[in-house]
Amino acid sequence: MFTGIVEEIGTVRHAAPSPSGARLEIACQRVLDRLSIDDSVNVAGVCLTVVQRDDRGFAADVVPETLARTTLGTATRGARVNLELAATPTTALGGHFVQGHVDGVTELLTRKDAGEGARLRFALPRAFARLVVEKGFVTLDGVSLTVADLGRTFFEIALIPHTAARTTLGALRPGDPVNLETDVIAKYVRRILVKP
Repeated sequence: MFTGIVEEIGTVRHAAPSPSGARLEIACQRVLDRLSIDDSVNVAGVCLTVVQRDDRGFAADVVPETLARTTLGTATRGARVNLELAATPTTALGGHFVQGHVDGVTELLTRKDAGEGARLRFALPRAFARLVVEKGFVTLDGVSLTVADLGRTFFEIALIPHTAARTTLGALRPGDPVNLETDVIAKYVRRILVKP
């Protein structure tokens, strides 16, 4: 589990098909101090397991389901990705409960800059519309965010300057895809209330 508070922006240094899907190698520095083989790490919103590590970064295997459901399926060398290590019992919960289990990909529709921050409007896929609520949580590329506005086909977030500078969201432009994870509590509530 994660909190959605990004610790570092890493860079894809290699992405290649493998017999089990694909292997990604991520260059990073800050998270390496606490990163070991078998650890979980959130990469652009996706929970991955570290299978190799060196003094420049780490490698993780990505299965076909994850490649099909997330932006990691199109990740190329040089792509920037948000990184967060798994939460521990002593981790401050500055964001919300993030699983790293991406529901799907959405895209940025519009961007209105506001000083060093921005108002970002994203498409709201119909399949997830009942799981997103105004002033509720949503995770985009691994970043815990509050829904500032909500319509039938869109939702908006207000990106503060700090988050714009410390995550990949600050560089997003209309049309860019992002990984979307809705709030796990909303998923359980829907499962309880909606008859199969």
